[in-house]
Amino acid sequence: MLSKNQKKLIVSMAQKKQRDTHGLFLAEGPKIVNELLEAGFSPQLLAATSDWEAPAHLKHEVVLLSPAELAAASLLKTPQQVLALFRQPIYTLNNGAIKDGLTLVLDGVQDPGNLGTIIRVADWFGIKTIVCSHDTADVFNPKVVQATMGALARVQLFYTDLNSFLPACKKDHHLPVYGAFLEGDSIYNSSLKTPALLVMGNEGQGIRPATARHLTQRLTIPSFPPESSGPESLNVGVATAIICAEFRRQQGFS
Repeated sequence: MLSKNQKKLIVSMAQKKQRDTHGLFLAEGPKIVNELLEAGFSPQLLAATSDWEAPAHLKHEVVLLSPAELAAASLLKTPQQVLALFRQPIYTLNNGAIKDGLTLVLDGVQDPGNLGTIIRVADWFGIKTIVCSHDTADVFNPKVVQATMGALARVQLFYTDLNSFLPACKKDHHLPVYGAFLEGDSIYNSSLKTPALLVMGNEGQGIRPATARHLTQRLTIPSFPPESSGPESLNVGVATAIICAEFRRQQGFS
């Protein structure tokens, strides 16, 4: 059984201020919790029903709950066997990783579901580093964590001032900086080189002018057929997946 303080702490993870104060984040469901445990994330609290299949060699104490108790503590509409409070990892931005591959840069992506999807896309295409503007959604928001479906165990996110970060990368590492726009060079007619930075913009505004001035090439995903009068734009998570797929195709998925 969870104590009142433990329940209160779990509920408080919906608020960024509380997450930052305690240095914790909430993960729920066997897939996400198990992948984080296996990746070495450290739980401060681990609570589960008896039907949860824990990872082999689990060394952490588990608070056993009835399904009703789990439901009372969970932030999900449909609780899933296990929840955990993990300590927020502290990463150091590795210039070596940026120089060796494709790095995603997010300029004000604010929807938690979109951010979680982008993290999953990065994981799928072997992208280990995402650099975010300070006003991008918080990676430890429970909705973001759930949307990653465990990809958070393998992708590192950093928050910084893009107007300092991007020019430094161009100057110090001579990296091309691509940006996704509604109008630009077709990704299918462009030579996409790595290592590189790929900037994806805000859901409504796209890439902001202050960020756009640091780009070396504007890219677009052409619609089909060209004269189509379909939607005005793609969801940023979908667009990220399409562009990353083209980067990998041109590299021969090596």
